[in-house]
Amino acid sequence: MAIKAILLIALALAPSTLAADADAGANPIRRVVSLLQGMAKKISAEGDKEQELYDKFMCYCKGAGGDLQDAISSSTAKVPSLQSDIEESQSKLKQTKLDLKNHQVDRAAAKEAMASATSQREKANVAYVAESDEFKGYITALDGAIPAIMKGMSGAFLQAKLGLALQKAVASSEQTTEYDKDIVTSFLSGSVGEGYVPKSGEITGILKTMNADFKKSLAEVEDEEAGQVKTYDELMAAKTKQVEALTASIEKKSVMVGELQVSIVSMKNDLTETEAALIADQKFIADLDKSCSTKKAEMEERVKTRGEELVAIQETIKILNDDDALELFKKTLPSASLLQLKESSRKFQDKALRIVRQMRASANGPRPELDLLAMALSGKGVDFSKVIKMIDDMVALLKTEQLDDSNKKEYCEMQLDMAEDKAKSLQGKVEDLSTSIEEKEALIKEVTGEIKVLTKSIKKLDKSVADATYQRKGEHDEYVELMSGNNAAKELLNFAKNRLNKFYNPKLYAPPAKEEDATSFVQIYLHKEAPAAPPATFGKEYKKSGEETSGVISMIDLLIRDLDKEMAEAKSQEEASQGDYEHMMNDSAKSRAADSKGISAKASAKAEAEEGKVADESSKMSEFKELTATKQYEGQLHAECDWLIQNFDLRKTMRGEEMENLKTAKSVLSGADFSLLQKQSQGRNLRGL
Repeated sequence: MAIKAILLIALALAPSTLAADADAGANPIRRVVSLLQGMAKKISAEGDKEQELYDKFMCYCKGAGGDLQDAISSSTAKVPSLQSDIEESQSKLKQTKLDLKNHQVDRAAAKEAMASATSQREKANVAYVAESDEFKGYITALDGAIPAIMKGMSGAFLQAKLGLALQKAVASSEQTTEYDKDIVTSFLSGSVGEGYVPKSGEITGILKTMNADFKKSLAEVEDEEAGQVKTYDELMAAKTKQVEALTASIEKKSVMVGELQVSIVSMKNDLTETEAALIADQKFIADLDKSCSTKKAEMEERVKTRGEELVAIQETIKILNDDDALELFKKTLPSASLLQLKESSRKFQDKALRIVRQMRASANGPRPELDLLAMALSGKGVDFSKVIKMIDDMVALLKTEQLDDSNKKEYCEMQLDMAEDKAKSLQGKVEDLSTSIEEKEALIKEVTGEIKVLTKSIKKLDKSVADATYQRKGEHDEYVELMSGNNAAKELLNFAKNRLNKFYNPKLYAPPAKEEDATSFVQIYLHKEAPAAPPATFGKEYKKSGEETSGVISMIDLLIRDLDKEMAEAKSQEEASQGDYEHMMNDSAKSRAADSKGISAKASAKAEAEEGKVADESSKMSEFKELTATKQYEGQLHAECDWLIQNFDLRKTMRGEEMENLKTAKSVLSGADFSLLQKQSQGRNLRGL
């Protein structure tokens, strides 16, 4: 069937060239064979070109498919990994928040325990001071009473001298029996019972026992106080370390919470983008596989059809070149006289065919309409009315294509302007956000440095305060020790001076309430027993050393004045030092409060800047994604529209020329049709004659 169709086409094309070949004296079949040979070459060339394009396309299928498959594999592995990382980070964030809350609760409990322990310690110390002062008062009263009784003083005299302290001591002794208390009380009151008169030895024995009990109780109280102080100090040291450790943990956990939250947001964004990319890649590779399979099937079909076409052409050429066929064509082809009768109508058809072929040759790309029109004009029995209708349809189609191009050009220009304006606006937003992020990063860095400086300043100030407090305490202890020693020395010097005056200057002697008390005082101050009586080494008469004694007393007076002067200077210096210390403490407290307030304000500013930075980064990422999508859309528009916009005027011009050529061909065919009708009319008239 293919051979018959090609043979009919060749025979239909032959009459269009018979006149020229007859004039040249050539066989018209040769022209047909040449045309068939040219068709074979053209088909082979088209096949080679299509094979080259097909090979490139299949190479693209393999390369793009492999790359996409790698991307899909990577995304497929990345999605569950990201999901796992997000779940792990969320779990870690939850645990970190719980740890942070627990640390805060533990720190509050530790501080509350420290405050409670401090309150209890203060109360216990107040009780200790009251109880120890009470015991010390009793011991002092007993230490004064026992030597006095041993010297022979009466209870009434002691009662008047020592007052209520001795009476309270006797009443408060828990280890002393009521009987012994009554004896001592009766002795002190100066009234004894009718039956028994106590001896001084018995009274002093009871009082010494009381005194020993009170001293033992005082020692126990002091030991208990020292133990409680030690326990309190150990507790405060342990709690302080605990609070410091918890504070460090709270700061660390707070930083971890912020970092985990940012990381989770980033991973979620990454997961969304990865999932979207995975879906897009899977869809694209599915479409690519389908397209490649379709293209492969199409190529196989085209190769098969082209092979069949070439076989048909070669067989046709063989048929036409056969000697018997050539002899047959000589007998059957039309004669020159018949061609001359049809030359008048055929020349218009040839002219129109040349115009159509020129249009087809100058056309960009395949134009099946022109091919169909050329085939119609190449036939023997051409129906000019149908050809003219085809031309009119083609002109209408060209007008429709031009209108479509105009509409498409308007759409493209509008969309490109919108995309470019949006991209420019988004680009500006991204740049503004980048600038804002850089400014916030600089601010965060600056504020962090300032916070470090203030924190360092507070630590330095606290160290200075601690050093000053330690120094002030040492100075005060030295002052107390100096004043205590000087007062004791003054009392001792006055006692010595008065004792000398008693012997050498009786008029200047100031008798103490009881001489034995002074002796007892000296013994207590020097912490030693009274010396034994010296051996008798003097004669019966003794001469007083009056002048030497006056010099000694003057020296004692001078020493007392020196002590007074030293004590006055020490007191003045102590008051000045205390004033300086209090002034420093006040200034330090104000400075520390100001620095702490500055740290709080700067920390707030830093947190605000960090929040603003995170917001700006998030906005920048969103704007950047939209900018990327906009540019991608702009790229698609350029791929779709650039060729049309660049070639619009040329296409319009060529389309106009094509319509003009079609109209010219129509005019030519209209003239041929008119001529043919006129000749047919003349023929009918001749036959009528």
